[in-house]
Amino acid sequence: MAGIIEVERKFFFWLVLSGLVFGFVWLFRDVLTPFVLGAAIAYLLHPATTRLTRLKMPRWLASSLILLTFFVFVGALGTLILPLAIREAADLAQSLPAYIDQSIVFLTPYLSLIQNHLGEGYVDQAKALLSQNAGKILTLTGGVLGQIAQGGQAAFSVVTTLILTPLVAFFMMNEWPRMTAWVDDLYPREDCAPLRDMMRRIDQKLSGFVRGQITVALILGTLYALALMIAGLNYGFLIGVISGVLSIIPLVGSTVGLLMGVLVAWFQTGGDWVYVGTIALIFLGGQMIEGNILTPKLVGDSVGLHPLWVMFALMAGAALFGILGMLLAVPVAAIVGVLAGAGISHYKSSALYGRPPVSLDAR
Repeated sequence: MAGIIEVERKFFFWLVLSGLVFGFVWLFRDVLTPFVLGAAIAYLLHPATTRLTRLKMPRWLASSLILLTFFVFVGALGTLILPLAIREAADLAQSLPAYIDQSIVFLTPYLSLIQNHLGEGYVDQAKALLSQNAGKILTLTGGVLGQIAQGGQAAFSVVTTLILTPLVAFFMMNEWPRMTAWVDDLYPREDCAPLRDMMRRIDQKLSGFVRGQITVALILGTLYALALMIAGLNYGFLIGVISGVLSIIPLVGSTVGLLMGVLVAWFQTGGDWVYVGTIALIFLGGQMIEGNILTPKLVGDSVGLHPLWVMFALMAGAALFGILGMLLAVPVAAIVGVLAGAGISHYKSSALYGRPPVSLDAR
């Protein structure tokens, strides 16, 4: 009986703590983005900082050098990518109505059955609807940029994020050993060992996924963009960049890029299946490189974050907290994954399960 009460007490404690953390994030969600982004950058870079401190370099200097190198790299990458990507995005938005017309012309012979059920004007109505929605895309980017340029809260948030993020990242990188020691000292003493093991597994999942998958996405984005541009695909650079960014979620980037590339190739050539097949082979080749070389070498097989779980976490995070939720999604997914694994293991070793698990070898 005493053991059951102790379990209930611990469960209630962690439930209340989780509720307080969720409430804190919900209450301050409008101001937490630069702090979470800075913490993510610090987590990404602190191993490099630690390596420099082992060479007798002061931690503040190591943090400054690593952070400066990181932002110079990101700035240079953005300077190279953004102008061309924005230009191609604008061109693609302008081409959408023509693409829709081509699609309607291609599909019209196959719509006779639908047209018989829905009326003669169905095709014209569908075409008008698609054209109107495509037209909205033309003004989407301009509207967002216009709101930022007009000032107000949006512009203030952008400026605040750009200023605070590097500061938060620097202070967290500089204070990382003291922060981790402080957190470790807060663990309940009787549960210290299992909590440390759980945090180690969470860190293993996060570090493997975040650092490894970002590197994979960067390499794949570069390969796709160069290959598609060499192949002469319209908007090939933009499609390659989008595929690379989405490759942070395994399989998603290649799948989305394949669909976009094949559709644009078909529209561009009027249905030349040889060219469409060439574009498809680029993405299939990229998928082979990702699955057989990049992911095993850079991410490893022990990460354990399934693509569907990551997609759900990102969508749930975005629905709850917007951009902040997307930043928190992967860490929360890793934590929930470890907790679920520990809970299942504890359940299978308890009397509630009723019997010890039977190994596959025993069968």
